[in-house]
Amino acid sequence: MGLTDKIKNIFLDDEEDMEEEYFEEQEQQVAQQTTAQVNEKALHAPATNESILAALQGKGAQMILSEPKAYSESQEIADHLLNQRGVIVNLQRLSPDQGKRIIDFLSGTVYAIKGDIQKVGHNIFLCTPNSFGIAGTISDEDAKRAY
Repeated sequence: MGLTDKIKNIFLDDEEDMEEEYFEEQEQQVAQQTTAQVNEKALHAPATNESILAALQGKGAQMILSEPKAYSESQEIADHLLNQRGVIVNLQRLSPDQGKRIIDFLSGTVYAIKGDIQKVGHNIFLCTPNSFGIAGTISDEDAKRAY
């Protein structure tokens, strides 16, 4: 094998390596774009109870249902939030004054942990830590009705 053959082999090997690297980079980019597209579709897809529960279970997240009967139970709800659990709070069994006090307390807790609190029904609130993603809104039917 002569000198020219050795030089050709070196350049050909380099070109093959460069082609392999190029194709691997292209495959990675396509995979990333596909993942991003799937995630984007999931964000804009209408949420069903099954899809919400599947998403929560997949992340190991927990949702707590709470129906406090006294203001003293607000600290227990706040502890769930601090432990990265979402809480649905039903205040229908409380007087309006006690319910307002609990929501004020939970609003402070949610603010401190950079979470979110949303009204999802009459005297029903969804409180979530910052690790939970919430998409969409629930409209207030009472506000829409024209009498």
